[in-house]
Amino acid sequence: MMKLKKYIMRYFILTIIILASYISHAQLSITGKVTDKSNGQPLIGVNVIVDEINIGAVTNIDGNYILDNIPKGELIIKFSYIGFKTSYEKVFISDKAILLNVALNILVIEGQEVVITGNFTSTQHDNTVKINTINSKEISQSLAPSLIETIAEVPGVDFISKGPGIGTPVIRGLSLSNILFLNNGVPLQNYQFSANHPYMIDDNGVDRIEIIKGPASLIYGSGAIGGVINLISEPIAKEGTIEGDANIKYIGNTSEIEANIGIKGKENGIFWGFRGGIVTNKDYIQGDGNFAPNTRFNRNNLKATAGIIRQRISSKILYQYNDDKLGLAVEPALAIVTTNNRNNEVWYQSLKNHLVILQNKLFLNNIKFDLDLAYQNNNRQLYGSEFTPVFKLVDMTLQTFSYRLKSTYCINENAKIILGIQGMFQNNKNGEAPDHVMPDANLWETSAYGLAQYNFGERIILEAGLRYSYNYINVPLQEKSGHDHKKDLLSDEDHIEFNGNFSNLSMSLGSTINVNEHLLFRLNVASAFRNPNIAELTQDGLHGTRYEVGNPNLVTQQSTEVDIGMHLHTTHTSFDISAFYNNVENYIYIAPTSDTTSDGNIIYMYKQTPSVLYGGEAQIHLHPHPIHCLHIKSSYSYVIGKQKSGEYLPFIPAQRLKFEIRTTKDNLSIFRNLYFMGGIEIVLPQNQPSEFEKPSPGYNLVNIGFGTNIKFNNQLILLNFNISNLLNAQYIDHLSTLRTLNILDMGRSFNMKISIPFAVIN
Repeated sequence: MMKLKKYIMRYFILTIIILASYISHAQLSITGKVTDKSNGQPLIGVNVIVDEINIGAVTNIDGNYILDNIPKGELIIKFSYIGFKTSYEKVFISDKAILLNVALNILVIEGQEVVITGNFTSTQHDNTVKINTINSKEISQSLAPSLIETIAEVPGVDFISKGPGIGTPVIRGLSLSNILFLNNGVPLQNYQFSANHPYMIDDNGVDRIEIIKGPASLIYGSGAIGGVINLISEPIAKEGTIEGDANIKYIGNTSEIEANIGIKGKENGIFWGFRGGIVTNKDYIQGDGNFAPNTRFNRNNLKATAGIIRQRISSKILYQYNDDKLGLAVEPALAIVTTNNRNNEVWYQSLKNHLVILQNKLFLNNIKFDLDLAYQNNNRQLYGSEFTPVFKLVDMTLQTFSYRLKSTYCINENAKIILGIQGMFQNNKNGEAPDHVMPDANLWETSAYGLAQYNFGERIILEAGLRYSYNYINVPLQEKSGHDHKKDLLSDEDHIEFNGNFSNLSMSLGSTINVNEHLLFRLNVASAFRNPNIAELTQDGLHGTRYEVGNPNLVTQQSTEVDIGMHLHTTHTSFDISAFYNNVENYIYIAPTSDTTSDGNIIYMYKQTPSVLYGGEAQIHLHPHPIHCLHIKSSYSYVIGKQKSGEYLPFIPAQRLKFEIRTTKDNLSIFRNLYFMGGIEIVLPQNQPSEFEKPSPGYNLVNIGFGTNIKFNNQLILLNFNISNLLNAQYIDHLSTLRTLNILDMGRSFNMKISIPFAVIN
């Protein structure tokens, strides 16, 4: 034992020496000059930033800049300046300082950007998978009642709704456990097997949202069979500053009041930040003028971050707390809720979530290590009314610890690989409430993966990867929550127990072909998987107002998708089109049976069937020359989901067409970045429902809005205003779970947001 300790100590000391030798290696730098491409004049005050290591500089009076203490390997340098198109330059740092001169173009249509949700951190043109992004400016201008509705503005993305407070995203016809929702790269664990369990998210402090449509299980694991949505927090403060912002939003239809304030700072590489907010809503008003009973919701949130950045290492800890109270528009509540107010009194969910994330990056020559650790504690309580046997019907706590270790090795300027391990441990525990939506259970998950990317010159990028995953689920012997307590003796049928494991291989092969600097094609083939979750395997009890039964015989759901896309980008035009075909073996879904409980509740059971989903999206952005103030956007999305037996799948969105015209003006008196917009959304009839759904008629929505930045002396005020559903259309979307109650979707709404940035130390 003493010898073992001695060897371990020697190994530890040797590791420290090696790390110290790397860190003390000769310092490298990037220098250069930034000019206006149209006239060659130097640009003063251009922000030059390496996002991945949070190192930045600003050009001087001659347009020159210098970035010191740069690690070896591949980096992406961002050059941003108001009125000019942001430029992203990829460089490979070896043993020499680099001279990098950049000429910026006047901004017409924003071009590619850096994304981190794909397999490799890279620009859009270097990705073999198309990643849609929504930035903070677009989030502010959307003025939607929830962040899920903002995300659904992306073609191919929709959402299942039980009112504005409860929504879950749908990507190309797949939803719930078939997609992963990430918070800064960490999968949220929020009982996502049900459309009644929304993700506990908000737009406060969100810098951007990145969306992958299609299988992404290779890098993220089980559950990413349909796609990934990743929320990325706001950047840290600039060195030597303390800054913040205050925001207030009003949604007229629900009388929503949302307020939040944030402050952050950085000094000598040590940074910190805090943000807190509240949201309160009444029941929403339908298109016919009636309120939708018990769709009210209230939220409180708190966020904090702290960390340190050095030349070769950065470490950051994030903490987020959400406290949501969400009214449920269910049949028992309709007769009780007779007035429209904000208080959650009957038939509501009380959700509390704590999330702690520790993110570490280490740069050692051509190798970058990422170590992410996360802990989540999610408590879900369901309250009924005085007419239910007990007031608190459900009380569950889901605890999840997850980890990810990833190493990225840049072999040379053309080749790089990723090797990683990932896993989690999860425990579900029921409290004293009688209804156990999920039994007490434990889950272990571990996986290993590898990816490689090679650039054949500047024209062709090839990427391939493989992943192995292993899951073990343990449900110890326990009483079913739905058994008849009037019995004197319990039989085997009144108990539940499960022990099982699932293992799987997944793969991906993708390529990007750059025909020229304006045109590229993408082709991807991916085999992804999803293990049945605890609810699908073992659930047995009342869930809300229906009785749901799991199926212990379920097997892994396997998907093979082919995805092809084209991207065209010129000075005045941007055009994207993609098509996909997704073959899903053992597709898992829940459906009503012909049986009922003794209380008359219909029994729903989980089943499997081979299925296919196919369709595509198209999007165009025109900036007609020489009308520089005009922008025209249009998009179209289409998806079909069918069982191979011929029946259609549930929760498949209808075809959507969107048109938007926007005019902009950079400066007008005290107004900056002024815009006016008008748009129409055309939703076609959904006449291909599943056997348990009804067809849905189409509808049209008209929206208008404007916004500007107002500058008084040195204070900037950001104002956005819009009117959604201007014509007060009366409709029910096909993905609304309120259809069975004949509750219409939201009517006309006047919405506004005011943001005030401020600096304490600048």
